[in-house]
Amino acid sequence: MENLVYIALFAPLVSSLFAGLFAMSPRQIFVGVVSSFLLFVSFVSSIILGYHIATTGASVHVTMMDWISVADLSIPFGFVADQVSVTMMVVVSLVSTVVHIYSIGYMDHDKSFNRFFSYLSAFVFSMLILVMSDNFAGLFIGWEGVGVCSWLLIGFWYHKPDVSREENPSISPSWAANEAFIMNRIADLGMLVGLFIIFWNTGSLKYDVVFAQIPSLAPAIVTAAAMALFIGAMGKSAQFPLHTWLTDAMEGPTPVSALIHAATMVTAGVFLVIRANPIFAVTPDVSYFIASLGTFVAFFAASMALVNRDLKRIIAFSTLSQLGYMFAAAGLGAYWIALFHLAAHAFFKALLFLGAGNVMHATHGELDIFKMGGLKKKMRWTYIYMGLASLALAGIPPLAGFFSKDAIIETAFDKGTLILWAMLVITAGMTAFYSFRQVFLTFSGDERYKEFGIHPHEMYKFVLIAMSPLAILAVIAGFFKDWFNAFIINLLPNYEMGEHTHHLALILGAIVLFVAVSGIVIAYIKYAKGLKRSEKTENSFVYKLLANQYYIPQIYSALISKPYFEISKLMWTKVDMRIVDATVDGIAKFIYKSGDGSRKMQTGNLSNYLSWMVGGALVLLFVAIATSVIG
Repeated sequence: MENLVYIALFAPLVSSLFAGLFAMSPRQIFVGVVSSFLLFVSFVSSIILGYHIATTGASVHVTMMDWISVADLSIPFGFVADQVSVTMMVVVSLVSTVVHIYSIGYMDHDKSFNRFFSYLSAFVFSMLILVMSDNFAGLFIGWEGVGVCSWLLIGFWYHKPDVSREENPSISPSWAANEAFIMNRIADLGMLVGLFIIFWNTGSLKYDVVFAQIPSLAPAIVTAAAMALFIGAMGKSAQFPLHTWLTDAMEGPTPVSALIHAATMVTAGVFLVIRANPIFAVTPDVSYFIASLGTFVAFFAASMALVNRDLKRIIAFSTLSQLGYMFAAAGLGAYWIALFHLAAHAFFKALLFLGAGNVMHATHGELDIFKMGGLKKKMRWTYIYMGLASLALAGIPPLAGFFSKDAIIETAFDKGTLILWAMLVITAGMTAFYSFRQVFLTFSGDERYKEFGIHPHEMYKFVLIAMSPLAILAVIAGFFKDWFNAFIINLLPNYEMGEHTHHLALILGAIVLFVAVSGIVIAYIKYAKGLKRSEKTENSFVYKLLANQYYIPQIYSALISKPYFEISKLMWTKVDMRIVDATVDGIAKFIYKSGDGSRKMQTGNLSNYLSWMVGGALVLLFVAIATSVIG
């Protein structure tokens, strides 16, 4: 079993290195095929490990080598496959395999085809380091690895300025990549502080050692560590106010969006809270803050998706909203429900993004849903896939989202946090509305794309076949909820609904279902027969507020980016050039002129040299006399 841990972990690294060998070569299909196969090998290894853990209940630990060994500090390169990590391993490797196969078709005309697969596989390898490590230091290495890889992939088309964003034409892939990287570095400082607090008070960064000492630490210390760690999670999982990078990250290729939003990067923050649950479980104030912030973000992101016209950004806002649901569950102590929703969400969200990629491929890169309509005639399978994924996202039974999201909403009710429960229920209706708003405006009604000279076509058959496992799992994954609870129960606290909630489960479920179906019905009435725009509505204060993301990007630009730019410009022109550069240049000019002047001594004339020697002797004699007089 130990060999399977190494195979699951390092197969993506081999894939990345293999593709990297051909990075500067012309497009080679076999690079994508071999990379996809190696990711599939990682998936198979993860499945076998999962089966072993499920049947024996035993975790698999491996120590590759000593990493840091200084005084009492000993941190090995150690990895663990237990119920939590193997769940993530299966999800990450499965979604990544599908995304790799999909990318063979989606990136078929890109001149940097080979380089793309090298970056994509490195991204997966970094995520597996993050979830498989048995200590916080290893987790942080993977944490930073996915940050670097996301920067490479979001900015993959670095040469391409963005001209498709009517609301913000200044955004480019490079700008979006830098925004994501910098915003995450800000949050990572908080996480580093958390790791230092943990090490300073426990003397270790290994999970089992740290968690064993948590009950003996002062509550203030554990609270400080929990708060600092969650700041790191806020950046990776794009929680308010560090959320703006997530939608701008849509500037990268669509397979990257699918991977970031479904299986890597943004799920890392949720994973951290789940993995470090012994810390968060004993800090109720921090946990309640996590639940409250998650609920707010779920509602906040869903509200912005209601009016957005960009197909990928609508799905990105959806991810942000669903991450809020996951944090709400984790903050309320239902860690296994948060992990279950993470897994279920990965399947239908990856399917949604890949479906959006099919639409982009068919419409020559168009993303504005107001310029689409009637595409189901040309793209029947993509329509079915995105319809299924949207039903799962909306929480319609018996699809996966119904079981996982409803469990989170019931948890909020069971805990007596009725305000959070009400907000999550309302958000469920909003989710259903914007999900089917995009489906109807894209695939139903009048064929508006003809006005813009677009000639759509369905995606390659092998790509559609590769997407089918995600569609199947989006339908059936919810049925494994009870099995997953039994599988995970030995590692995560077993959260069960109270007796009162059990009696009301049908009523609570019916309320959520009614709200969700109402959202779909409203979307159908408004958009199923075609686009009907209202100038009054689009010019209203609320519409503009939502369309401009509550003006938060503009506020950040006005209060942070522009002042920072002006201060930097001032420091450059006034301080660096006039003081620092002037001082350095002055010293250089003095040395140059003195050297140039003294060079005239070297004439080659013996009589001149004798004159200089006499002059030097007189100077030395004068110094000797002056010294003796003074002494």
